[in-house]
Amino acid sequence: MNKLFIGLGLLTLTTLLSCGGHKAEGETEQKLVVTKPLQKDTLVTKEYVSQIRAIQHIELRAQERGYLEKIFVDEGQFVHKGDVLFQIMPKLYEADLKKAEAELNFARIEYINTKRLADSNVVAQNELAMAKAKLDKAQAELDLRKVHLDFTTIRAPFDGIIDRFHVRLGSLIEEGDLLTYLSDNDKMWVYFNVPEAEYLAYKSTMPEDSLLKVQLKMANHEMFAYEGVVETIEADFDNETGNIAFRATFPNPKKLLRHGETGNIQIVSNLENALLIPQKATFEVLEKKYVFVVGKDNKVHQTEVKIAAEIPDIYVISAGVTAKDRILYEGIRNVRNGEKIEFNFEDPHVVFNKLRVYVE
Repeated sequence: MNKLFIGLGLLTLTTLLSCGGHKAEGETEQKLVVTKPLQKDTLVTKEYVSQIRAIQHIELRAQERGYLEKIFVDEGQFVHKGDVLFQIMPKLYEADLKKAEAELNFARIEYINTKRLADSNVVAQNELAMAKAKLDKAQAELDLRKVHLDFTTIRAPFDGIIDRFHVRLGSLIEEGDLLTYLSDNDKMWVYFNVPEAEYLAYKSTMPEDSLLKVQLKMANHEMFAYEGVVETIEADFDNETGNIAFRATFPNPKKLLRHGETGNIQIVSNLENALLIPQKATFEVLEKKYVFVVGKDNKVHQTEVKIAAEIPDIYVISAGVTAKDRILYEGIRNVRNGEKIEFNFEDPHVVFNKLRVYVE
């Protein structure tokens, strides 16, 4: 009985060792894949988070005190310049205007009588001058009352879209109270921040009199139908972020864009003789990017690379490797620095055509 158990144990041990031996042998025979960087002209698209603003977006505030008597528009309505929007009860101001008109008429009669007496040398010229001053003051008071009465009617200063109301019909409004906002969405200003290095790259490559053209990806990930141009760059960099603000202007004929929206500005740059490597061929150590370069002796050497730009599945390299270097593409986690490897070489065009971005 004991001999039977010993025999079964030896058989099991032999089987496990045999299986383990085959697995290890399979692992050593597995070939790694090596390729080269690809050098070619390519287009790089950079995205920047942006805020969308109306070219004109103002507060409409009451300039007189009184009860809100009428509202002539609705929230979200498009209005034209000069349209009446709100009416503050004008009766008090109409009464003040009539009083001023009466005082003006009295001052005018007094002036005419004094002038006749002055022409007849009955009164001195000083009295005539005082009568004229009273007339001018009455005229000024009348003009002022007209202005106050006009302020009770709030009109649109330009074509635009009415925002949400901050008051309701019958509200007692104080001078300066916010009524609503008015937005001119015919054109839109889109603001986005650009790092200093990229700002210098744009300025050095763009012709002096030309404008940088940009695209807008909206919040639904669809591209806005119209192209924008960067017309303004702020004067100063933000010391905390190292960025500078760009402002792009977009036409908005269908009024699709509204004040306060967000999106992503896309800038397409043409890089000549750019050096491309698959992102899969890189690994990161302490926030630095590395690749394994395969030397002539087939030993791998850990080499730092500088990333100039990023495309889906691809890095554009500015330093670290050349187009002649062989880099490890598959199996970078299975090797150690300085290790000699056996590998299969794959043409970079074949490698890149398997990625999401097709490279000819």
